[in-house]
Amino acid sequence: MKCTAIVLAAGQGKRMNSNIQKQFLMIKGKPVLYYSLAVFEQSPEIEEIVLVTGKDCIEYCKKEIIDLYGFQKVKKIAAGGRERYDSVYAGLCACEDCDYVFIHDGARPFVTEAMIKRTKEAVEKYDACIAGMPSKDTVKLADENGMVANTPKRSQVWTIQTPQVFSYSLIREAHEKARQYDMKEITDDSMLVERYGKVPVCLVEGAYENLKITTPEDILVAEKILEKNS
Repeated sequence: MKCTAIVLAAGQGKRMNSNIQKQFLMIKGKPVLYYSLAVFEQSPEIEEIVLVTGKDCIEYCKKEIIDLYGFQKVKKIAAGGRERYDSVYAGLCACEDCDYVFIHDGARPFVTEAMIKRTKEAVEKYDACIAGMPSKDTVKLADENGMVANTPKRSQVWTIQTPQVFSYSLIREAHEKARQYDMKEITDDSMLVERYGKVPVCLVEGAYENLKITTPEDILVAEKILEKNS
């Protein structure tokens, strides 16, 4: 069964307060994007990688990341869209003859081979799974006035990460159905499967270290994680 990883690197990173997009910021001498690409490159579970980035960044990614670090599995670099779901759809359209697709944020540098194996086992059984971790904090749901509306049981609350892994036909069909409607509230791919895929989505353990680089403080945390892991 052919597995393709779609790595998303088209975000603008407005909360980084930097002229450099977050996926290209350096951590210990290498760009953030390098680390997740390296894991998928080395994984025996992944046959191909589709990198999705901004149209203006395609040549940069090819020369300064793909060629520089010798990534052989990156078969295509696709131009992303305005929203995340547009970029994912562009990546799906660039896939060829794959059975399962791993959708991963390039701003999450600490995906591991263990996560890839766990999610692959789950997707083979359920057709849809997402990495995440049980919430460490109590979560409150707010009403439109900023007041507490509900407090869900912490034991039932997970914070969701990537990779999110699906059978290719399932996620492609869900994206195409969703594009007929307003997609403004769509924040991850599992929401599309929940709405249009009509199959349950399995939760799979990721890692608390599998953080997404979003703010300048996250770069400092990422450097500490790399120091610890090395």
